[in-house]
Amino acid sequence: MRARIYQPSRTAMSSGTAKTRVWLLEFDPEHAREIDPLMGWTSSKDTQTQVRLQFATKEEAVEYARDHNIDALVQDPNKRRANVRAGGYGENFATGRRGAWTH
Repeated sequence: MRARIYQPSRTAMSSGTAKTRVWLLEFDPEHAREIDPLMGWTSSKDTQTQVRLQFATKEEAVEYARDHNIDALVQDPNKRRANVRAGGYGENFATGRRGAWTH
């Protein structure tokens, strides 16, 4: 069995960091998906792809994979850049703004 250990990134719809501090272990699919000839739905006989295990640290996830003979690939997260403007979006509407702001 092949698996991947990673720390999920934040969703594209929010700037929050909820659910990004845990480490996940997900199994890679062993079989390709099939199309049902009657309904046209895609299905798979591979039930391992439905399993997502959560761990508090990367070391716990790697240890679990080693103890259960799972060939795991560890992907370290890309950290967020720190070049965000100091004032941010709220500075556009500040009363002490240096220049005129019009629509």
